[in-house]
Amino acid sequence: MTPEEVFAANIIEKRMQSVGLALEELLVTAQKQDCLTMGIYESAKLLNADPDSVVLCVLAADDEDDVALQIHFTLLQSFCCDNGITILRVSGVHRLQQLLAGLDANRNQEEHGDLHCMLVTNPQADHCRLQEVGTYCQESRRLDQWVPELVLQER
Repeated sequence: MTPEEVFAANIIEKRMQSVGLALEELLVTAQKQDCLTMGIYESAKLLNADPDSVVLCVLAADDEDDVALQIHFTLLQSFCCDNGITILRVSGVHRLQQLLAGLDANRNQEEHGDLHCMLVTNPQADHCRLQEVGTYCQESRRLDQWVPELVLQER
């Protein structure tokens, strides 16, 4: 790699880390404010009932070989695209479990089991973080990445 390519790669890596942290903070804040819907079925119900309330759809999967999950993702992505909802695909489901499972001790493990789809429904939920994630998604779409992707780092 040339020095310019190394420099560009470092900038991209730092940007993705920053957006990853912003997404983590946004999801935790939205969950605390009861503005986070988790699960494919629960998300589909909300999208059907009130799509205008959704500001961000996060699709999380580490296993691209799960055909059924990919079909669900395709349908959710299409619906979100048709309704102007920002979509972000992430890998790092284990990191999401670390972040979100410990926040509400009253919920059982089954309720935290499906983190494959999460919807943020409050436009005021940590607005600066939502804006940072949204800007990243817009920039990615400008670079012909229809559904932006992000890797969450283990800690």
